[in-house]
Parts: sequence; structure tokens; C-alpha cells
Amino acid sequence: MSQDLVPVTQTAPAPPPERQLVFTPPIDIFETDAGLVLLADLPGVTSETLELQVQDNKLTLFGRVSPQVPAEARLLHQEYQVGHFLRSFILSDEVDHERISARLNQGVLEVVLPRVQRGEPRRIPIATD
Repeated sequence: MSQDLVPVTQTAPAPPPERQLVFTPPIDIFETDAGLVLLADLPGVTSETLELQVQDNKLTLFGRVSPQVPAEARLLHQEYQVGHFLRSFILSDEVDHERISARLNQGVLEVVLPRVQRGEPRRIPIATD
């Protein structure tokens, strides 16, 4: 992570303009018969500004957000701070990394974490000499 990114909370004082805020996005996780579903609120993030990766059983999402104030405008009032989103999770061995899927719809990221498909029990024939 760049030294320009500083983890803060929404109640922290505004940093100098050259620094970018990094927020922890709110997440809902629920279980289905097929596995887990993760929902993350990422307002202002697009599919082009979102990185989602799995490495060594760690799922990491990083969404970049740019201020929406036009360059020629002067901001008079701001009720919320704009910043990037970063969140990581350790996945169990039960998650099938090859079948993870994700969809971003109007600022909500849905990540489906399917369970590893286990083979059905089978009877093993025993040979005799």
C-alpha cells in the first residue's frame, strides 16, 4: 500500500489534501446452501476502480473513489468525506477459490464464496490375492 494511504475512521479530522482517506466498508455476510455471500457497500466505486483478489486464503477488496467536484468548481459544503475502501478476510479451506464470483451493482459489491465440492462417498472394492 502506498504511503499516501492512511487508515482512518469517518470521525477523524480531515487530512492534508495530498493524502487520501481509506475507509473500512460496511459488510454483510450470509450463508446459503452453496456457500457464503458477502455484500459490501462501496459508494462511488466502479468496476474499473475496484480490485478484488484472493491470495493465500486471503480475500482483499480495494475500491478507489475520486471526489465528484468538477475541477473548475469550489467546494462550499461537504457532509461526508470521500476516500478509498479497503477490506480483507481470511478464507477457510472450505471456500473454492476457483469458483468465487463477484458483481457490482449501484455501489454494492456481491461476492459469492462457494464451498469446495466434495466427492460423494463411494465404496472401494477390495481385491484378493
